Amino acid sequence: MTIVRLKTPISEDEIRQLNVNDTLYIYGTVVTARDQAHKRALEYANERKPLPISLNGLVVYHCGPVMRKEGDEWHAVAAGPTTSTRMESYTADFIKDFKPRLIIGKGGMGEKTMEAMAKYGAVYATFTGGAAVLAANAIKSVEDVVWLDLGMPEAMWILEVEDFGPLVVAIDACGHNLFQDVARKAEQNRLQVYRKLGI
Repeated sequence: MTIVRLKTPISEDEIRQLNVNDTLYIYGTVVTARDQAHKRALEYANERKPLPISLNGLVVYHCGPVMRKEGDEWHAVAAGPTTSTRMESYTADFIKDFKPRLIIGKGGMGEKTMEAMAKYGAVYATFTGGAAVLAANAIKSVEDVVWLDLGMPEAMWILEVEDFGPLVVAIDACGHNLFQDVARKAEQNRLQVYRKLGI
């Protein structure tokens, strides 16, 4: 396991050096996006409309944060990850069209996402569920919010973070998948136990 600190914008070369089980800490710009933001972004791409922010080299966080407004400024109250498999149907095209280098969430992602990450140079990292306040504490400022008409959790929040982590690389740009590795190992162990029990 290697500890890596990355500052946005992140290059494809930096991403392709990462391996499953590496621990990451992020500095710079993180943009939240859930189902509706992914859907709208891809609609923009189909209509050849630019996004409100270029995601090239940035970090996309599967998160529906809780924000509090004080005067003209937003502050993060909680910013835990949401389940990434909900975005599986969008993510391969999202990576192809917008070139984010790092996707953060929880629970893993599927084959199409793995293929897009290997092809375009991106990785998927997990943030511990239940650590929403830890994530919020790493958010140093809310730079902007777009598509607030989708609602607070579904809007794209543009955040400046410092020491955001720890994150664990679960899918790297070489096609390795920590969740699949663990599932295979668990299945091997199950079969060994069954054999010992004579089942």
